[in-house]
Amino acid sequence: MTTLDAGAVVRQMQECFNTRQFDRAADLHTPDCFSHPLGTTGFEAGKSAWRSLVAQFPDIRVVAEDVLVDGDRVAVRSSIEGIPVPGNGPEPMMIEIFRLDNGRIAENWALGQGMPYSAETLAEVPVETDRD
Repeated sequence: MTTLDAGAVVRQMQECFNTRQFDRAADLHTPDCFSHPLGTTGFEAGKSAWRSLVAQFPDIRVVAEDVLVDGDRVAVRSSIEGIPVPGNGPEPMMIEIFRLDNGRIAENWALGQGMPYSAETLAEVPVETDRD
């Protein structure tokens, strides 16, 4: 895998979120991918979290502002659009780090600011599972 490929995989994953192609995003992850923010293995929990976000914030989208690649690791600083910003609160943003294995996302870490949700609140929101 080249450096360009690692960054392209993460950008493609963000595009899947923005276009609500959640099943397509699953193909970008290894079967045993681990999400540190969610504390889960496999992309099903990630897909459920994405659906919860979209249910709460139908206009939400992520915009990669910076993408840094080092071998099989990609760091992305993204702005988050389509969610409310309370008063003089910080603009919503997120920093994520991904580890890729054979061109697929195998592990991720994330932190953010200005977002009215957390991994815990997303896990509590019921979602429909019969649609993309």
